Amino acid sequence: MYFGKIRKQTSGRVPPNQNVTTAFPVLHYGNVPYYKDMQEWNLQVFGEVETELSFSHEEVMNLPQTEYKNDIHCVTGWSKLDNVWKGVSAAEIAKQTGVKETAQFVILHAEEGWTTNLPIEDFLKDTSLLAHTHNGELLAPEHGFPLRAVIPHLYFWKSAKWVRGIEFSKMDKPGFWENNGYHNYGDPFREQRFSWDD
Repeated sequence: MYFGKIRKQTSGRVPPNQNVTTAFPVLHYGNVPYYKDMQEWNLQVFGEVETELSFSHEEVMNLPQTEYKNDIHCVTGWSKLDNVWKGVSAAEIAKQTGVKETAQFVILHAEEGWTTNLPIEDFLKDTSLLAHTHNGELLAPEHGFPLRAVIPHLYFWKSAKWVRGIEFSKMDKPGFWENNGYHNYGDPFREQRFSWDD
């Protein structure tokens, strides 16, 4: 697979055994969804919350918006620096629904039943958001349009594309890749790629 121009590691910003690319590789399991009518799309927020909510696409776009610049790191070995994302902060979603103290984990639900898991403190980091725009342009379908998670401090499979649900949970619920040999947490600087990595 061609990843575009590769640069050597940038000191301090790039995890071990990653190569920096200027391209934006497309890697995913399953089909790319294409939405003909955005009025049929919604985002469900449920589980350990005071109020379960369903946001329409218009409602998501009308929530307070934020921009954040970060680096992303894929478990397959590429890193892309200086991405500028625009979207809704994960903390804003939590604020809208009133997360209960019993919530310890967040399960991101995407199209075709795909899920991934992370501790609630990781979801609520200032750097975590639900993005609709990358580098000034709406996400392409293959990159997660209309909404994808961006959890930049973890390997990028944790940044689920095509998010349709956010579940606040008492229990950890490993998702698709975690059940297929990937690490349950996925810290790129500790090279937590696979289930046997520390």
